[in-house]
Amino acid sequence: MRVAYLLSRYPAISHTFFLHEVLGLRVRGMHIETASINPADRPFDELPQNEAVEAKNTYYIKTGNTAKMALDVATTILHYPRAFFRGLKATFSVKDVTVRQRFYWLLYLGEAMLVGRWMNERALNHLHVHFGGPVASVGMLAAAAWNMPYSLTIHGPEELLNVDTHHLREKIEHASFVFCISDFCRSQLYQLTTPAEWGKFHVIRLGVDPVTLSPTSRSHSISSVLAAPRTLDLVCTGRLVPEKGHRTLLEAVHQLRGRGVQLRVTLIGSGPELTQLQSFVIAYDLAHVVTFTSALSHPQTLGLLRKADIFVLASFAEGIPVALMEAMSLGIPCVSTSIAGIPELIHSGVDGLLVPPANPHALAGALESLVLDADLRKRLGTSARERVINHYNLPLNQEMLAQTFATRLKKLSEQNNSRRQR
Repeated sequence: MRVAYLLSRYPAISHTFFLHEVLGLRVRGMHIETASINPADRPFDELPQNEAVEAKNTYYIKTGNTAKMALDVATTILHYPRAFFRGLKATFSVKDVTVRQRFYWLLYLGEAMLVGRWMNERALNHLHVHFGGPVASVGMLAAAAWNMPYSLTIHGPEELLNVDTHHLREKIEHASFVFCISDFCRSQLYQLTTPAEWGKFHVIRLGVDPVTLSPTSRSHSISSVLAAPRTLDLVCTGRLVPEKGHRTLLEAVHQLRGRGVQLRVTLIGSGPELTQLQSFVIAYDLAHVVTFTSALSHPQTLGLLRKADIFVLASFAEGIPVALMEAMSLGIPCVSTSIAGIPELIHSGVDGLLVPPANPHALAGALESLVLDADLRKRLGTSARERVINHYNLPLNQEMLAQTFATRLKKLSEQNNSRRQR
């Protein structure tokens, strides 16, 4: 079967795992073509070569030309009226929506018509969608309109925190199968469905390449415990949004400064919280120790990460962050929060340290223990890398994903052939 991947934005700095997954599955023999609701998050000439190639070959739904898009939708409806009426029926079968929400679902139907036409033209016969929000709304309607199967990868946290808003139950019900990135994610989907549907769910973990992301001689986490005392470098990557817990991290850093614990903090990312966070840094006299870099390319981010002594992610809501996996693969001791799927990745006290979310005092205590104990940093960093190699190893997990895809797609193909014969 020829598979279309429908993504919200591709390529994207914050979703490099899309790129790795698509490329990895192609290497393993799957035919995958990509469609994206939104254009790439950077101008074409700023994309790395591999992302530029992907952007060139990706079908973009929203190109910025609204009039042309409307004409394309109208033309598609005229040429494929049966598909449109099937999609319209599916659109109005979505229950418990306001008039405003129904209007958005009709817009999703327009996008779904374009996705289906593109798949028809490219002879693609299975649709796979990452995330369960609006992009999955488009995917579900496309599948209904064009009489084709579709599947999902659910990450969390957004779709799991807004189940009714995103109509996640309906999307799962209509999906042929669903990949979950963690046991926690699967458990949340179990709550939404009956045991009759649990066979749809497969836990396929994300991962990173531990060969590419290997510790260097510069890695402080594995440096000699006899090294002279110095100010340690702490790095945090993530969009500057409330759920990432940056304010809690800065409060913890402020507490540590009051205890005489010295740290240099680098926050990599951009977002709507930037101004508030900068104001906090100024108000609490942290400007000389906290640096905001804004969003960086993946290679630039890794360059700063390789120089870190400690990696921190103080999130309130997550799936399982790839950023944590990258730091762990580099042998950097990590501190994060005991939420969602993170305890599956980090066993606190073994592979890193976990603290309750929104608790700056606990976070400060965990950071202080790492700052004052080089041996602990070394032990946790070493164990963290071993955990990634054994359980979050990207090539191995991609092989599992490819095999599961093959099994499920083969089953769908056999079911379709059986229906035709009847």
